[in-house]
Amino acid sequence: MRNRELSSPMAVLPYASPFVFLTLFLAVHVAHSQSFIGVNYGQVADNLPPPAATAKLLQSTSIQKVRLYGSDPAIIKALGNTGIGIVIGASNGDIPALASDPNFAKSWINSNVIPFYPASKIILITVGNEVLTFGERSLMDQLLPAIQNIQNALNDASLGGKIKVSTVHAMAVLQQSEPPSTGSFDPSTSDLMKGLLGFLNATGSPFTINPYPYFAYRGDPRPETLAFCLFQPNGGRFDPNTKINYMNMFDAQLDAVRSALNSMGFKNVEIMVAETGWPYKGDPNEVGASVENAKAYNGNLIAHLRSMVGTPLMPGKSVDTYLFALYDEDLKPGAGSERAFGLYKTDLTMTYDVGLSKTRQDSSMPKTPVNPAPTPVNPTPTPANPSPGSKKAVWCVPKVGVSDAQLQANLDYACGHGIDCSPIQPGGACFEPNTLASHAAYAMNLVYQTAGRNPWNCDFSQTATLSSKNPSYNNCVYPGGST
Repeated sequence: MRNRELSSPMAVLPYASPFVFLTLFLAVHVAHSQSFIGVNYGQVADNLPPPAATAKLLQSTSIQKVRLYGSDPAIIKALGNTGIGIVIGASNGDIPALASDPNFAKSWINSNVIPFYPASKIILITVGNEVLTFGERSLMDQLLPAIQNIQNALNDASLGGKIKVSTVHAMAVLQQSEPPSTGSFDPSTSDLMKGLLGFLNATGSPFTINPYPYFAYRGDPRPETLAFCLFQPNGGRFDPNTKINYMNMFDAQLDAVRSALNSMGFKNVEIMVAETGWPYKGDPNEVGASVENAKAYNGNLIAHLRSMVGTPLMPGKSVDTYLFALYDEDLKPGAGSERAFGLYKTDLTMTYDVGLSKTRQDSSMPKTPVNPAPTPVNPTPTPANPSPGSKKAVWCVPKVGVSDAQLQANLDYACGHGIDCSPIQPGGACFEPNTLASHAAYAMNLVYQTAGRNPWNCDFSQTATLSSKNPSYNNCVYPGGST
């Protein structure tokens, strides 16, 4: 979507729902580097910092991957020896030559990859941007041959398998997306899509997509839609086919894509989010474009990714996600919001803090979150049973009858803020039973045990209680301690 070639608004899922995500300050949280968090580095601007300064900025954050829309040699070189993964792009205008002339593809690789690799960690080449939705049919037909020629050129340079090749899609490639289980691709391009997916499957390359909940909210500006898009408390959106109650738009969009891939027989093709973000300002008629909403979306999305909860159809892992964008791009045409997606200002300071810095402790995050999460309800909380004065071992567990939405909120909160949730991830000692109630119970107890064992550490918006009954089972050990 948001680069020079992509001035058209992106279609998005009308299907939305909230994940209770907390931009809550937590003293124990430290932003560690995570390979699944990336950022888009657009250059439609005349005031950008020098590439070396940008490389230094990125190294001070937990961002581990950068996506370029082109292949600027100065930026690629500046990112050399930083360990940061780099996605470079061949433009839509390059596609005809790449498709028709294998030598042009070799020349492209010789110019844009060979001089820099492996010092500059190029991991993916994207050929074209949203071609299947906003391109002409002749360009669509040339897309796969262009990708294949780039792949062949990489193979000839002994880089096949080391650097992947793909193309970026808008959500509009889906004809059906609501509910997520019915996700399906536009049949008018199904022949082209099947060929592309066959290539991705054979090479282990990702299917890259641009989901923007912001545009869904702009088309349906109700409070409940905003909460769904911002990972905030809401009633969810129920998929009657899978019996899943989706709690946020991001998961619903990705699972619609997952369903579409599965329905075409490509269950092994991984999904990558090439772009997603929220503008922090816009024109007077642009609903939802504000610092508060941008901070909530990006901050809660990052917490969601860090939780490793995944989506209902892709649990226990986080999809590689590239935030849009590193800087504002002041030369972009169109609405005011197009020039207001930057997480950082061009003087290298934060536009707003979403917890990406390695050194800051999220101290600028709101002490009272927009969406109340597991925090003390009263300044002097009522002690839970057993009383804090007892010396019995106690565990923090969910109360009976807590909704799935609240359990999911508690799980996301816990795993997104610094505790070790690996035991409830696939292969972990507490992964089975693979239920929301079981996973939430483990995570909630771990928060209580590590945060001080005070009654308010086992509050979770009054959905938890202290118990003297040890919930451990088999090889799954719940940490316990006396109050």
